[in-house]
Amino acid sequence: MSIWRTKSIEASMADSLEKGHNLKRTLGTWDLMVMGVAVAVGAGIFSVGAKAAGSYAGPSVTLAFLLAALTCALAIMCYAEFASAVPVAGSAYTFTYATLGELLAWIIGWDLILEMLTAAAVIAKYWGIYLSSVFELLHWNVPATINILGLDVSWGAFVIVAIFTTLLVLGTKLSARVASVFTILKVAIVLFVIVAGAFFINPANYSPFIPAAVPTTGGDGDVWMQSLFSFMTGAHPAQYGLFGLLAGASLVFFAFIGFDVVATSAEEVKNPQKTLPRGIFAGLAIVTVLYLGVSLVLTGMVPYTVLAQDPNASLATAFVAVGAGWAAEVISVGILIGLTTVIMVLLLGLSRVLFAMSRDGLLPRGLSVTSAKRGTPARVQIIAGTAVALIAGLTNVGVLEEMINIGTLSAFVLVSIAVIVLRQKRPDLKRAFKVPFSPYLPILSAVLCFWLMLNLTTLTWVRFAVWLLIGLAVYFAYGRRHSVVGIEAKRVFDETVRTEAVREENSLRD
Repeated sequence: MSIWRTKSIEASMADSLEKGHNLKRTLGTWDLMVMGVAVAVGAGIFSVGAKAAGSYAGPSVTLAFLLAALTCALAIMCYAEFASAVPVAGSAYTFTYATLGELLAWIIGWDLILEMLTAAAVIAKYWGIYLSSVFELLHWNVPATINILGLDVSWGAFVIVAIFTTLLVLGTKLSARVASVFTILKVAIVLFVIVAGAFFINPANYSPFIPAAVPTTGGDGDVWMQSLFSFMTGAHPAQYGLFGLLAGASLVFFAFIGFDVVATSAEEVKNPQKTLPRGIFAGLAIVTVLYLGVSLVLTGMVPYTVLAQDPNASLATAFVAVGAGWAAEVISVGILIGLTTVIMVLLLGLSRVLFAMSRDGLLPRGLSVTSAKRGTPARVQIIAGTAVALIAGLTNVGVLEEMINIGTLSAFVLVSIAVIVLRQKRPDLKRAFKVPFSPYLPILSAVLCFWLMLNLTTLTWVRFAVWLLIGLAVYFAYGRRHSVVGIEAKRVFDETVRTEAVREENSLRD
């Protein structure tokens, strides 16, 4: 059967009602807004902006954040239209299955697994590291790792993943309530940092706003670390200038990942046609304002050259440079609280994508069984939590960071295209929210997201290609043969053939 077969909207909606494989609708607008802020406002707000300012964009990092926010907003509009029309689990995977076919749906589902698995593992690892930093503030000597059978184990990562995996198994609504408390705390800390830092701003530090481009050093040794665009065009790797600003936007886009994760919870939302768009856009607006505030304070406090000298530059670097080292302690606590909710939402999103793919038979169907009492996919949630804990606790996750971005952006590209396709295929479908100026804005969204992908390193693209090859091997070895849509299509085809054969035989008898 064709690898381009699609799953109808009606079939997806019917699956969301299948007893034993369905989720409870318990989330409201506030829960979705908190979820978006919870997953986006993490360590990125304290560190990614400093790295982008020092190494790529200078003071224009504010524009980089704005460009990344606009790109995210365009893609999120496409997600909102889909989620309001097809309010079932799976996010970009489900949307692509309904429009572009099973193979591309599998690829995007595989990409989402990459995004959420690596993001959850990276952040869980850093959570353990920052927990030790907070212990140091209290003068407690608690190491970030312990040695077990010759292995250095990040115990903090195991603890935080275990806690949130348990909460998510117990119920999505309970997890959302816990996330609300942590999210309010971390937003308060971010606002405090912005206000405190504003007193140290020196307007002279904003000039030049876009520093002149300068070549990087290292020659051919940098081939794997330069952007794919630079590699393809033969341009020498450079910092600052216009291309530095665009590279900075690609980097800080990491701080906006997660809003697509909110869409994975569509099947658990009350009145999703209205609630989903409101919750997603409200969360994005809050996050954008916070990011712009932090980036303006950061580059106003110290010259960008100070940030460039520190390979581990963060918001704390700026406060220490102006003699306000006390703020570093507040920031450490803020990062720890910020990372906590990010882990929870990513674990939720990862399990929901796996749940949707297994319910469709592309992964073992047994993974999509839900608890009759709590309505949560306990099996797949525990498996996802175990995988994240093992990767975070036992490996060096630093090499995975850019893989998060490329997984997210590839999903954004396909969803942007899929919106246009669905408009053509199903103009009759009721949509509570529509992307304005379609198809122009969805096309712009796809182009911008692909451009940001091109600004990721060549090595990231190579790793991404390897991940896709593994995914294709899994699909053709298992998913294609066990696809519920494929099995049903084959059944209908065989029945049609038998009916035609009987009809032909009766005709010959007559």
